[in-house]
Amino acid sequence: MSTPHADRQDPTTPDTTPPPLQQTLVGGGALLIGAIMAVGAASIPSEAGYGGVGPNALPWLVAAVLLLCGAWLIWESRTGGFRQMEPPSGAPRADWRSAAWVIGAVVANAALITTIGFVLACTLCFVLAVRGIRRSEGKVGGGVRQLVIDVVTGVLIAAPVFWLFNKLLALNLPAITPGGWL
Repeated sequence: MSTPHADRQDPTTPDTTPPPLQQTLVGGGALLIGAIMAVGAASIPSEAGYGGVGPNALPWLVAAVLLLCGAWLIWESRTGGFRQMEPPSGAPRADWRSAAWVIGAVVANAALITTIGFVLACTLCFVLAVRGIRRSEGKVGGGVRQLVIDVVTGVLIAAPVFWLFNKLLALNLPAITPGGWL
């Protein structure tokens, strides 16, 4: 019986390709998300804005691409599996503690952005996410010096984005100062 990767160069390497059912589920997940996006896009008004493009144009584009990719992934999985797929890299098991740091970073950002402002919420998100990424690489901690470097780096990333959106593009992101500079 032939496997989807019978033509690999090293026959001693075990085939770690997910079974076609799992591959089909990935495609089905993309289709489902695309369909949800399409339902959401349909609920957005389509009046043309600047340049004749309405506010629902990008959600429709994303939905269409997700639907196309989902259909393609399902076709690939049902006609022999993902072809020429590299063996997975990294650890054989997920590092859930590291993932919890990154998930916590995103949740904290969403929960605090209107309370402490965009810059501080995004800085906190950066600091927590970087800690999770370092942890996944086996580089836990780093001490006070590393924490200060992470905070400064987070501010140096978040502040220009905030100022670009608020001052240049006139899109109001949550601020903690009345003048909108932080």
